[in-house]
Amino acid sequence: MDFQKLKSIIEGLLFLAGEEGLSLKQLSEVVEQRPEVIKDALEDLKQSFSKEGRGLQIIEIAGNYQLATLPEHAPYFERLAYSPSRSSLSQAALETLSIIAYRQPITRVEIEEIRGVKAERAIHTLVNKDLIEEVGRAEAIGRPILYGTTKAFLDYFGLASLKDLPDPEMFEDAEALEEETQNLFERLQSQQLTIDDVD
Repeated sequence: MDFQKLKSIIEGLLFLAGEEGLSLKQLSEVVEQRPEVIKDALEDLKQSFSKEGRGLQIIEIAGNYQLATLPEHAPYFERLAYSPSRSSLSQAALETLSIIAYRQPITRVEIEEIRGVKAERAIHTLVNKDLIEEVGRAEAIGRPILYGTTKAFLDYFGLASLKDLPDPEMFEDAEALEEETQNLFERLQSQQLTIDDVD
């Protein structure tokens, strides 16, 4: 394989892997190249990013390689995170929020089981917007964080209390819960549109 193409593929794989990153072994298996070749390509990519003054860098954490932003750009990322124009929530964040509202306290793994996709980024967004918070730790291996909604959640969506939501105990199966979660998601979405119109 052409070395430039290999570097391009590795860059794309690291982007897709996100915060979890990929190990040398994983990269080697996916692109079907020897680990030494992958290591050379990673080093070359690192140097290219630095030399070209790119906004990303390749870092290694606990044996996994990942794309990361530059620490010196942090003030700009904070401005973006708290920008008024960024106040709306993505569909993934709204879905995650509705699941938490129904099933709280709930762990990230439980949320991901319901949604069928990773929820780490959506949870991070919701915590930053003060819509959910850590409410404790589950009595399970690794003591995973339990999440619940905040007072700001009620304010944001104009709810008097969590009693305005249907009782989660009335859902006997996952299908009924999924349907109710979709109903809440649609309600939250229409409420958000109203808020955005006012803004």
